[in-house]
Amino acid sequence: MKAIWKDVILAESDLTVNIEGNHYFPPQSINRKFFTDSQTHTRCGWKGIASYYTIKVNDDINQDSAWYYPEPLNKARNIKNYVAFWKGIKIE
Repeated sequence: MKAIWKDVILAESDLTVNIEGNHYFPPQSINRKFFTDSQTHTRCGWKGIASYYTIKVNDDINQDSAWYYPEPLNKARNIKNYVAFWKGIKIE
């Protein structure tokens, strides 16, 4: 699987985990040069507190378009630090 935005591959892995229709990419599979930590956090009742990344490709910014669970609840511990995408980022 690949996560693509603005014709740039943000992440690539054959070891994604599909949860609720979202592909979670292993942390080592993301191209970190496009990722900046965000101050945004949300809560999922069974996964825990999500942290977000903002994606920047050249001068284009996609605010809070990737998320991950640094300390997931027990039921989601298999996706600790795995990264999922939205806001126009294509998964192929």
